[in-house]
Amino acid sequence: MNIRSNSLQKLSIVAGCLFYGIGAHAAEGNDRDQLERAVNEIIRPLMKDNDVPGMAIAITVKGKRYIFNYGVASKESGQKVTNDTIFELGSISKTFTAALGSYAQISGKLSFSDKATKYMPELAGSTFDRISLLNLGTYTAGGLPLQFPNGVTDQDKMVAYYRNWHPSFAPGTYRQYSNPSIGLFGYLAAQVMGQPFDMLMQEEILSGLGLSHTYVRVPPAEMGNYAYGYSKQGKPIRVNPGVLDTQAYGIKTTASDMLAFLEANMGEAKLDGRLQQAIDATHVGYYRVDNMTQALGWEIYAYPTTLARLLAGNSSDMALEPHKVTRLDPPQQPRKDVLLNKTGSTNGFGAYAAFIPARQVGIVLLANRNFPIPARVSSAYKILTTVENLPGSNEAK
Repeated sequence: MNIRSNSLQKLSIVAGCLFYGIGAHAAEGNDRDQLERAVNEIIRPLMKDNDVPGMAIAITVKGKRYIFNYGVASKESGQKVTNDTIFELGSISKTFTAALGSYAQISGKLSFSDKATKYMPELAGSTFDRISLLNLGTYTAGGLPLQFPNGVTDQDKMVAYYRNWHPSFAPGTYRQYSNPSIGLFGYLAAQVMGQPFDMLMQEEILSGLGLSHTYVRVPPAEMGNYAYGYSKQGKPIRVNPGVLDTQAYGIKTTASDMLAFLEANMGEAKLDGRLQQAIDATHVGYYRVDNMTQALGWEIYAYPTTLARLLAGNSSDMALEPHKVTRLDPPQQPRKDVLLNKTGSTNGFGAYAAFIPARQVGIVLLANRNFPIPARVSSAYKILTTVENLPGSNEAK
């Protein structure tokens, strides 16, 4: 009787575990189905309206990854977008540059309060005697423009440009979004670490993060996976080399690797301690600009937030015009109850990334056309709203 009773008890436990496993698997399958339907309803009209050839939408929810691929990586060959398709990130590259700069500071190689000329003596006697690395990394140097002038095509011309540049504002008083600003931040971080920026980025940051399909320069063996971007005229193009290009807009990657990067930003990856500290340090907020807080690379919003706030913070006005800032003293330390985001564009590609640490949720949109940023932000916001409504999204991990 005892033996039979024990056997029945064991059978009931096994059955219970089996049904729990089936139930959990079914719930996860339902989550994916519900999410896929929502993503389809949002992304397919978006691609049609904006003539986008191909997209990858990648979402992480408490460590579970969902990737949805659409369209083609090349209109000419008809090659479809897959999990292996490599897209250009554009200015999302700045968040990687921020990580390298943070890594240099945590390694004791520099301080963000140091003036730029400490690491670039050829600029001594110029306005950069008064501009800190932090000013460069947060676009508060005093009005450096969005792009270098067309005539700045090599190292010597870059140095001459910086030497002759005169600010419109005192350092730390206005934010003017700028490739030459954060580009110089990354360049100086590499200078003090004693190796070329591209090498440090590939070997220290990308390899350290375990991003095996993320590149400064796409290697020959991976060129078959590198999508073609498409210009406004519909011509296939890829990003051209330029001065400080890697620092500002030069990273290429896959949707899977971008999810790994967002998970590392949410503390979900098992990274080397110093690298994790560097990633976390990019979430420190230094300047308030309207409803947005400028960190290193990332832009921060209190969470929950509204679509209107995200659209304002990612507007063309915010990208093209100077905005008065309030310095946060002390700086705002990394928080969970925030949404961090960054847009990125090249002539042929458009991207957007956002994550919410408190919810352990992140999203990436990658496209091989530079379509309007409001459409990217709105679509991501709608998808994140769907994620919030999934049955499992409110459960502890």
